Amino acid sequence: MLLRGMLALLICVILPQTAWAEDRLVRLYAPPNLVETGVLKFALPRFSLKTQVKVQLVETPQEADLRLGDTGTPLFFGLDQTWSVDAPSAGHPGTDKLRAWLTSDVGVRTIQGFAPEGTPLFGAPQAVERVVVEVTLDGDAVWGHEVSLAKCTRCHAVDKNTAWSSIGSTPSFAVLRSLGDWEQRFAAFYALNPHPSFTQIEDLTDPFPVNRPSPISPIELTLEEVEAILAYVAAMPAADLGKPLTHQ
Repeated sequence: MLLRGMLALLICVILPQTAWAEDRLVRLYAPPNLVETGVLKFALPRFSLKTQVKVQLVETPQEADLRLGDTGTPLFFGLDQTWSVDAPSAGHPGTDKLRAWLTSDVGVRTIQGFAPEGTPLFGAPQAVERVVVEVTLDGDAVWGHEVSLAKCTRCHAVDKNTAWSSIGSTPSFAVLRSLGDWEQRFAAFYALNPHPSFTQIEDLTDPFPVNRPSPISPIELTLEEVEAILAYVAAMPAADLGKPLTHQ
């Protein structure tokens, strides 16, 4: 009985210390070329001194709580690339502290202050120039209207004259056109439920399995017909859905 009580007391003492130790340890991965510069040996002790969180460098990204590389939040530029921080273990107290420190003014100044031979190796991340690409729809809008009437009115109202032939719970083309991602929806509609169960695109979608045929008469389209439908929808006016609902 006494032994059992001592074991219970020992567990109560060890477990909180183990949890505390895990909270105070961050496993960080950085590519070898970044580690070899010495910038992490320069910066990380300053972080640990301030927060009492130990940082352990690991050899693979898979075992890391925090990773430095080319994905995530940009931090600094050097060695001909922008270095970013990615936190697969977000929510871990130590990880969140290190990530916050690296993105803070103090962390940024520390990294940019690393100058082993008098010249800083790292600077502010370079701004990425956004390139705006104008997308043109080359399909035949008139033909797209014809295809829509022939193959889409089973479920959708494709114009004002087909409102009563559609399924009431299915949005009309005009309503779909009012959505911000309408183009993506129409360009890949055959991959969005429920379309895959009854839609075939020539030379693109796989045929229905022999043991699972389409539950209804299948809709068969070519990519040219899909492009024509896109052109038709692009030219049609979007439905006016009024102002968004407001809550008192």
